[in-house]
Amino acid sequence: MSRGRVGVIVAPANPSAEPELTRLLGSRADMHVTRLPVRPGSLAERLESYNEALPSMVYAFDGLPMSAMVMACSEPRYLLGPDEDRDQCAELTAATGVPFASATQATREAMEHAEVGDIVLVSPYQPWLTELAERFWKTAGLNVTQVVQVRAKNGYSSYAVTPAELISQVELAELPGDAVLLFTGTGLATLPVLGRLSAGNDRILLTSNLCTAWWALSRSIGQHVTFGRVPHRRYMGGAA
Repeated sequence: MSRGRVGVIVAPANPSAEPELTRLLGSRADMHVTRLPVRPGSLAERLESYNEALPSMVYAFDGLPMSAMVMACSEPRYLLGPDEDRDQCAELTAATGVPFASATQATREAMEHAEVGDIVLVSPYQPWLTELAERFWKTAGLNVTQVVQVRAKNGYSSYAVTPAELISQVELAELPGDAVLLFTGTGLATLPVLGRLSAGNDRILLTSNLCTAWWALSRSIGQHVTFGRVPHRRYMGGAA
């Protein structure tokens, strides 16, 4: 099978998207990365600037042929509604001729493919942004049964939460053994925690990076990649 090329647009300080997407894409696609512009200001202002910069960022690869492009950055999309997010992804696909999705749109399509209806939202964001994320997924038609607010030692930051902190706070939430957990945030290190959090239960664990990689690989090979019963355990090993 020929290797695809995936263009990835990430936030300037994101420490986890590239390592996790590299692992998830494996030998089936090469990854080419560009970073959103550094902007001063509050978090809300920076997130707004990322959305504003996106239409020009899809041209940052200067004609390099791509199988798919993704915006591996969830937070700014929560400032939009799910319909606006989806429509902009469709517009950028049409403008570039390359399938394009934000991390949130990729996650939405992955959950539709997995026939997910109820989710527990695990969020490392500041409370106001977690509220926007919850509203986003509810507006998209999902039933958010519970929200687990995750905090790093020194405050709310998806980049700063350690795997140990993530495991501890999710375990303290005493979630149902058959819950579907959505870990939002491409900057959150999630691959190291999935085995521990799925041991001895029937949970489905979905992450922003897992869903983004699923979407990109599916577009690269032209058919849906298999998730399996518990997506992370198979790491999208085959085509469906």
